[in-house]
Amino acid sequence: MEVKRNQWEAWLYLLPTLILLAVFTVYPLFRTFFMAFCEHYNYMKDTWTGIGFGNFTAIFSKPSFLTYLKTTCLIVFISVPISIVLSLLIAVGLNSIKKLSRIYQTIFFMPYVTNAIAIGMVFAVMFSGDGGIVNRVIELFGGTPINWLGGKILSKSIPNYTNEMIVLLVYIVWHSLPFKILILLSGLQGIDKQYYQAAQIDSASRFTILTRITVPFLSPQIAFLTTTSFIGAFKEYSSVIGVFGTTEGAIGRPNDMRTIVGYIYASIAENDVGNACAAAVVLFIIIMVFTLVKNWIGKRQVHY
Repeated sequence: MEVKRNQWEAWLYLLPTLILLAVFTVYPLFRTFFMAFCEHYNYMKDTWTGIGFGNFTAIFSKPSFLTYLKTTCLIVFISVPISIVLSLLIAVGLNSIKKLSRIYQTIFFMPYVTNAIAIGMVFAVMFSGDGGIVNRVIELFGGTPINWLGGKILSKSIPNYTNEMIVLLVYIVWHSLPFKILILLSGLQGIDKQYYQAAQIDSASRFTILTRITVPFLSPQIAFLTTTSFIGAFKEYSSVIGVFGTTEGAIGRPNDMRTIVGYIYASIAENDVGNACAAAVVLFIIIMVFTLVKNWIGKRQVHY
């Protein structure tokens, strides 16, 4: 009887959270799937002409959607590996620092608590063709200014896709480092020091210690960060708005850096809710499939 009573109490405590999840997560998810298959869906009247795959056919027949999908994939498969490796190296370095370690950790964590849009605007100014600090540094070392995002000074040439992508990737990687560093630092502090002492006695190199001790013991944290980072990168949107503004592209190249999430927002703004829901379902399936494959592969590489 006591066990049943405890179970009922547990469900009672969980009930408010379950209700909120059902209202704001589960129901919208099923509603999105339903509207994705409603052809010519009218959001204001909640009417449609039929059920089918018309919305999916429509989005995949648009060259622009495939371009946005390519941009999203580039962001995912470039920014995530770079940020994971950099955060690991920085975390290892911070963990080995004894003096002023708290100050350095605070400095590296500051971007995480700073508004993403505001920092994106700062990056836009830094890479601006109108005397941005990045081009000034390039000129200081005798280089030629690069038209990253356009501007009056470099108005004769239009920024290319590669330059825009570099700026966006630099911002995304920089802004994603603090959380990863914090998680990896907590994992590093839980590794028994005896392993490192034994490696030092055997005269193991730093690279060997990193690859044979640190990385295996941090594999649960790395697996968690890899999964969440890939999911977050697939949903990237605020960074694009922060750097490029509502045009989602450099001067003269609107929508050049638009992602799938940006396409969803734009479709909703144009009252094309059916296409927006179809794109959201496609993104959901991509994320789900990738996560399942990644978890299946990672089972052999994660050591608990």
